[in-house]
Amino acid sequence: MEHAQEHEACLEQTQKYHVKRPIYNQELLQGQLRRRERTPQTFRQRIAHSCRCSSKKAKSHLYSFLPILKWLPRYPVKEYLLGDIISGISTGVMQLPQGLAYALLAAVPPVFGLYSSFYPVFLYTFFGTSKHISIGTFAVISMMVGGVAVRVVPDEVVSVDLNSTNVTDLFAARDAERVQVAVTLALLSGIIQLCLGLLRFGFVAIYLTEPLVRGFTTAAAVHVFTSQLKYLLGVKTNRYSGPLSVIYSIAAVISEITTTNIASLIVGLTCIVMLLIGKEINLRFKKQLPVPIPMEIIVVIIGTGVSAGMNLTDSYGVDVVGNIPQGLRAPKVPEIQLIPTIFVDAVAIAIVGFSMAVSMAKIFALKHGYTIDGNQELIALGICNSVGSFFQSFTITCSMSRSLVQESTGGKTQIAGTLSSIMVLLVIVAIGYLFEPLPQTVLAAIVMVNLKGMFKQFGDIAHFWRISKIELAIWLVAFVASLLLGLDYGLLTAVTFAMITIIYRTQSPQYRILGQIPDTDIYCDVEEYEEVKEHPGIKIFQANTSLYFANSESYMSALKKKTGVDPCVILAARKKAQKRHARAIKKANEPKKKAVLKLVSSTTNDVEAGVKHEIANDELPVNGKFTSVDDSVQDRSPDELEYFVEPKTNVHSLILDFTPVNFVDSVGAKTLKSIIKEYKEVGVCVYIAGCSGPVMNELTRLNFFENTVTRDLLFHSIHDAVLTCHVKDASASQTALDL
Repeated sequence: MEHAQEHEACLEQTQKYHVKRPIYNQELLQGQLRRRERTPQTFRQRIAHSCRCSSKKAKSHLYSFLPILKWLPRYPVKEYLLGDIISGISTGVMQLPQGLAYALLAAVPPVFGLYSSFYPVFLYTFFGTSKHISIGTFAVISMMVGGVAVRVVPDEVVSVDLNSTNVTDLFAARDAERVQVAVTLALLSGIIQLCLGLLRFGFVAIYLTEPLVRGFTTAAAVHVFTSQLKYLLGVKTNRYSGPLSVIYSIAAVISEITTTNIASLIVGLTCIVMLLIGKEINLRFKKQLPVPIPMEIIVVIIGTGVSAGMNLTDSYGVDVVGNIPQGLRAPKVPEIQLIPTIFVDAVAIAIVGFSMAVSMAKIFALKHGYTIDGNQELIALGICNSVGSFFQSFTITCSMSRSLVQESTGGKTQIAGTLSSIMVLLVIVAIGYLFEPLPQTVLAAIVMVNLKGMFKQFGDIAHFWRISKIELAIWLVAFVASLLLGLDYGLLTAVTFAMITIIYRTQSPQYRILGQIPDTDIYCDVEEYEEVKEHPGIKIFQANTSLYFANSESYMSALKKKTGVDPCVILAARKKAQKRHARAIKKANEPKKKAVLKLVSSTTNDVEAGVKHEIANDELPVNGKFTSVDDSVQDRSPDELEYFVEPKTNVHSLILDFTPVNFVDSVGAKTLKSIIKEYKEVGVCVYIAGCSGPVMNELTRLNFFENTVTRDLLFHSIHDAVLTCHVKDASASQTALDL
């Protein structure tokens, strides 16, 4: 009882509105509105306007191209500097081991991972719009780069001449060729990103939907994990790329499992355990710790010290990082002749790299209340990759793990990223040689542990199963295709499948019959709510899709099925009824004809005259009595009478709700005309409600409003159309009564 009273009190407090206005169709509404006068610009004027330069416009473009000019002069040193320093050191400590480790994924010597962790990171400070993401090496992109490098320069090139030449020189030559492939790939992918940014193509990332990206990165994690098994176990196998490379890699490792280097395995497993414990401590005591424990650099230092102290290379045959040259290399132009061979791969890497960066940038921008420019992010990444390629860096993007560390340790701007790159520079210039004894199995352990977050994405299967089967299908296709076909072809397959799901959704929309919530102008699905009632004789049809060539037939079929009014069926039934009626009249006339013939042959002229008089009055002898044909039909039973009645529908008006419709093409306009014509033949008036301005313009351009179709059939809202239907039905009923 109390609950009911509270509910009534809430209803009384509910705000109400009351509007008294005429019933508007589009013809009446457009007649009361005045369009703004706009003088269209000629092509020459548009070109002149775009080329016109002013100090304000130049300043705006400069700030857009170099965002650092906008935020650095306003940098609050006292508030931000300490946080940026702590964040930069923490991120740099992670950047160093990850740069070394991901270079192995890219199939290049470790020092090139350090180059890729310095030049692009430093450049992003000037051109990037995100304040929190950490640019540099990333497992997925490094894996894609390594796949291309191994495909262009396979291991078989070395194995052919193992007996004829110095093995060390052969491996060095192979690595040099792979470096050229990697840096040329960075140049090309950077140019692609730069061109897309200048052409304002930042929207391409929207086609890489979240389920697709997560399925793709999960498959990439499996690729990365399998590629590191040989380093963890210390076995010698070839590196594979392309379709089924995961299966080939696992088979190769299993075939060489008996040659496992026990020392490498022990060192690698120990590092994995230490890293997992460290990450768990950082996660559980995140609020208590001022900065996360830098377990990766700790593991690198310990691993390097143990390797150097115990001489693991000579004593146990453990593979180490090897030569790390000191200092920076002179700029060098990448090998342009490789571009035709790697162009398709460069496109895939460019788009995936941008998608990773912009998705993380959007997350942090939303969290901290600022905006990023997707096109400028493309330009920034393009500059980082293309310029960095001249200094021997391979393709980079945003790292999820480092970005989280940079943000969680108090980073406020890209000053933190700059400081992390300076730490890497110190290693390259001064102390890089200290890491030469570092075992490769330690780097493999770092890579594998950093895949933990990606492997957690397997939980997406249960999540998408609950919320959307289509998104689950996209995830599974992206995962399976990328796993079996390789990351490049897998991405192409996943994007194609995602496009197909869009087509499927537009061709399989939801169709509804709407009814009115009593005493309101609100219309909802009659099958969903008990309170919603339909108006007698009026059907309101809604489809949550646009009307175009791909779904016009399904739209018409659903309209007939949902409303229960099929003009074709009604017209066919009427024709059958008319034919039956004609046959019945013909059959009833046969006794009459026989009687006439008999009377003509056996009676006198007077009788003949009487018969002619009877015929003239359409009378027939029935059971010894003369009865007219019409009387004979009228005297039939109700069932017999119903047999001759033409089929009619109890629906007099049909309203098409066009509120969800975004566009209509020529096929859709023809379908709409056909619907209006067919229903008119069976006495049903068709109206269109909620048609937006752009759709109205499209219908006008498609010559929809001509002959019998006028703007009087279009209404501003469903309620306007419903009220018009009631008025016309009442008028028609009154006319019928008067007749």
